[in-house]
Amino acid sequence: MKSVPTAIPLEKLMEQLPESYSTTERELIQRAYAMAEAAHSEQKRSSGEPYINHCVAVASILADLRVPSEVIAAALLHDTVEDTNVTLGDIRREFGETISILVDGVTKLTNLPRVSRGDQHAGKADQTDGEDDSDIVHSGNGRGRKRDLASETLRKTFLAMGDDVRVVLIKLADRVHNMRTLGYMPEAKQKRIAKETLDIFAPLANRLGIWQIKWELEDLGFRYLNSEKYKEIAEQLQEKRPDREKQIGEINDKLIRLLESHNIKVEVSGRPKHIYSIFKKMTQKGKSFDLVRDVRAMRLIVPDVPSCYAALGVIHTTWRPIPGEFDDYIAAPKENFYQSLHTAVIYDDGRPLEIQIRTQEMHENAEYGIAAHWKYKEGTRRDKSYEQRINWLRNMMEWKTDVHDAQEFVESMKTDVFQDRVYVFTPRGDIIDLAAGSTPIDFAYHVHTDIGHRCRGARVNGKLIPLHQELKTGDQVEILTAKRGGPSRDWLNPNLGLVKTQRARSKIKAWFKKQEDEQNLSQGRAALERELQRLGIPELNFEKMARELGYKTPDEMFIAIGCGDLSLSKVIRLMEETEETADILEVTATTPKKHSSDVVQVVGLKGLLWQMAKCCTPMPGDQIIAYVTRGRGATIHRQDCPNILHRDDTERLLQVDWGTAEQTFAVPVTVKAYDREGLLGDISTLLQNEGVNIADVSVNFNRSLADLRLVVEVRDLEQLSRVLTRIESVPNVLEAQRTKPG
Repeated sequence: MKSVPTAIPLEKLMEQLPESYSTTERELIQRAYAMAEAAHSEQKRSSGEPYINHCVAVASILADLRVPSEVIAAALLHDTVEDTNVTLGDIRREFGETISILVDGVTKLTNLPRVSRGDQHAGKADQTDGEDDSDIVHSGNGRGRKRDLASETLRKTFLAMGDDVRVVLIKLADRVHNMRTLGYMPEAKQKRIAKETLDIFAPLANRLGIWQIKWELEDLGFRYLNSEKYKEIAEQLQEKRPDREKQIGEINDKLIRLLESHNIKVEVSGRPKHIYSIFKKMTQKGKSFDLVRDVRAMRLIVPDVPSCYAALGVIHTTWRPIPGEFDDYIAAPKENFYQSLHTAVIYDDGRPLEIQIRTQEMHENAEYGIAAHWKYKEGTRRDKSYEQRINWLRNMMEWKTDVHDAQEFVESMKTDVFQDRVYVFTPRGDIIDLAAGSTPIDFAYHVHTDIGHRCRGARVNGKLIPLHQELKTGDQVEILTAKRGGPSRDWLNPNLGLVKTQRARSKIKAWFKKQEDEQNLSQGRAALERELQRLGIPELNFEKMARELGYKTPDEMFIAIGCGDLSLSKVIRLMEETEETADILEVTATTPKKHSSDVVQVVGLKGLLWQMAKCCTPMPGDQIIAYVTRGRGATIHRQDCPNILHRDDTERLLQVDWGTAEQTFAVPVTVKAYDREGLLGDISTLLQNEGVNIADVSVNFNRSLADLRLVVEVRDLEQLSRVLTRIESVPNVLEAQRTKPG
């Protein structure tokens, strides 16, 4: 019989606190613990342990970062206002304004119906500690609602960074402990929360420079997203641990003797192996585990910057450096202010040895990031880089007021902020810092809004390039502009890949907003009607569609499409998730192309044998109907199929709906183009890059025109829309659309 965990004693936390804490600071934390313990006294986590354990764990994580005492106190109290009868006024009267503001800040990050909370206290079914989704509506559009709420919570987290970074530190510590206890959650929640952690919170810790938290969040997230691979790497590391520790010990001793012989004082340690980083290296570089495992890593701490370079010189003269493996992050720090020298050499045994060289101050900045400002040592003054870090956070959010859609906000943060960076040059030699994947248009808008609006082409390193080409570090970029004019609406089409950053998208949208509503209305309506026609979707009730998308009238919806506020892909995606239109636009994903009774649900005849009609080739997203035949079960047709519309025996027709099983669907597509050499090859390559298989193809020629009939295997209408758009971007292609039935 499992024993019920008991509360973590206060003494354990007090022992973790920095020695420099005063008696008054320690008493403050004791009082905060007492209030939190009393408030959560009747609450337990799903594991059965007292809820106060979570509060203490969060405080302990922050204590390791050596944050001020008021942050520790706020961490102990961070769930009291949200989950107990304690009010903000109670905290203000007992602990003062600062702690009250911090607790309020953390509470505000999760005061919507929460996104991933599932292990709160007993009595709230299906809830987790830290973030919850049990109270999210479960209507026909539940999936979209959940996603919107998740995005809104994350949006609020990002915005909080510009106001008080201490709130974000508490939130990150809260997430770390939630991940440590994620094993008590259902598997579906584990994977969702783990993905959110890898996508958002680990990169956030990285951008704040807090490597301690970054590495743990990455490993824990990977553990639940890919448990088999995680277990495989962990076991292989454990098997070789004795040999590895012996090797590291020998290398450690040799490095100390070597550097001290050159009068360089040094502290040497082996760098820990993080499972997720090993996996990424295996994936990105196509290496086996054996090759990755054999890379030993050492860290050297020296007194000052000259000693860093002196140590580097000694190491490079002793062992042969590996070309391309040297990085000087002291002279050129990373965006999160990380500084260190990185190199790799061939050691005595002929195998690679990775070495980091840094000062103690650089090491503290690397481990604690923005939290390194709070160093509890006698005589320590305020970190000079702290204001730079805070200003960076504020500048990072400079466009936040332009983005009101939560999903768009989060996606843009993932691309503009958390993504890797590229560094390119203007013709004058100025360095421009852009998100990896940025295009010349992104560059143009970064330099100046007007240059972006008038951008018509670009030269990179003296050569003309297409506007969708991604820029690389070291490129010199020259923008070719028109005397007047504005951006193209195609720039906002995500399928074309012309614009990658939110900064550019926001400025493009602002330009279109200045145009006449009448123009936006007509263009938006035409664009939506054409997209529906291309996808073979019958005319829809635009009034109902507008209401489902949150607009009062269809005209408002058309204007939003016309000015770029509402993308066509989002219209289709959101329509798929609404209760009234779920039978028209249902999302599916790829699985083996084997039909089963789970894919289509036949009302009143569950388990009936069925087959897809070859005359109209229905796919998820279409309105469908079943025709019952004698001895052969049912045949599934599109509702607009001529063979169904002209039948008199309507008693054999049954209403059916798409189920949840996932598969690909063969869809006939017609492509009209001016004939040229390599046309079919270009289209085939494009589809291959999209992961779309061509099941059949035929070509008819009429003078200079080519009529291509393809059968492509796609997952859903959203993918079909993207594929058709990409095909139309191929040179000489006039149009691409889904083949009409009949």
